[in-house]
Amino acid sequence: MSNSLPSARNPASSSASIIVRTIGTAQPISWLLRAWHDLMRCGWISVLHGVAIALIGALMLWLAHDRFWFMAGAFSGFLLVGPVLATSLYALSRGLERGDKPGLAKVLETWLNWKHGRVQAWGEAQWRLVQFGVLLALAGTAWVLVSAGLITWLAPVPITSPLVFIEQVVLAREGWLFEIWLALGGALVAPIFASTVITIPLLLDRQVSIGQAIAASWQVIFANPVPMAFWGALIMLLTLLGFATALIGLVLLVPLLGHASWHAYRDLLDVSALPEQEQR
Repeated sequence: MSNSLPSARNPASSSASIIVRTIGTAQPISWLLRAWHDLMRCGWISVLHGVAIALIGALMLWLAHDRFWFMAGAFSGFLLVGPVLATSLYALSRGLERGDKPGLAKVLETWLNWKHGRVQAWGEAQWRLVQFGVLLALAGTAWVLVSAGLITWLAPVPITSPLVFIEQVVLAREGWLFEIWLALGGALVAPIFASTVITIPLLLDRQVSIGQAIAASWQVIFANPVPMAFWGALIMLLTLLGFATALIGLVLLVPLLGHASWHAYRDLLDVSALPEQEQR
């Protein structure tokens, strides 16, 4: 399966092909295994990403306290914006493929366009990543607003805390509010997942527009519906595991999923015909 996509630099005058590969259902397991290998090679610099995300999550939970919808928004935002925050993990895995030495310099290059001992002006590639992150944040906000509206409208009592949500929605003996809420969440989250599964690694690695990267991500889903559903379930399960361990598990799970997402991108797409992003 393939799709002709123009070069991001000069779409009017040149074109290149993205080839979408089909994979086996169990292939996501191999991404996690290779990710663990990357994590071991990168060491503390990978773990630092997990520490940072865990601390951000802890701060959000502390600020939310018993304000349920703020907490729900923080969790949703984490799931949606997490792939953007993992950008430097993708860069580290890409560097390992190319024989680069992993370290803080690679992280600074990714986020600050650090060259020759100082910060350089951002190029188009960096701004595309920021723009995509904003789109994800808006999507997360929309989901929280829709979810809050549904629960507020149909719940028998005001939902003011996670405990009340569990008692009055999740464990409710009458009505179908929880099932409706889950179905709505699935309907909103599925297209977001389809739009992001390989988008950010592709934007980091090759000269493509946001629209072209999203289109390629959807092609991946259509070509591999069962493996990608399995991959999405693994991401959700591991993320929930990280939260269930009082965020401590995120210290290792965040870098593991970040490195694994790079390997997913490499297995799912052949982008050899596309121009690379300029080496920093």
